[in-house]
Amino acid sequence: MISLAHAQAAAAANPGFEQFLPLIIIFILFWFMLIRPQMKRAKEQKKMLTELAKGDEVVTASGQVGKIVKLGDQYVSLEIADGVVTHVQKQSVQTLLPKGTIKGL
Repeated sequence: MISLAHAQAAAAANPGFEQFLPLIIIFILFWFMLIRPQMKRAKEQKKMLTELAKGDEVVTASGQVGKIVKLGDQYVSLEIADGVVTHVQKQSVQTLLPKGTIKGL
């Protein structure tokens, strides 16, 4: 009986490359389906923020729609109605709208 127990313990296999292959495949899929598109979106957002100019119509993260009146390094002044100007952080600008969109609202 004791010799059988030793034989079973000796049969354990060493981990090989084949056992890690599913984890590697999952990581590659995760990279191409989640990480890479998110990095691409962040790059586009950063580019859009650097190209903002006075007179652009934008939507903020809170849903405010307005026209840029003044542009600073950290803050943007938005005219959300005639004579009503609000100040928001530049990072909160989500979308750049086509010209004339606000008049159509």
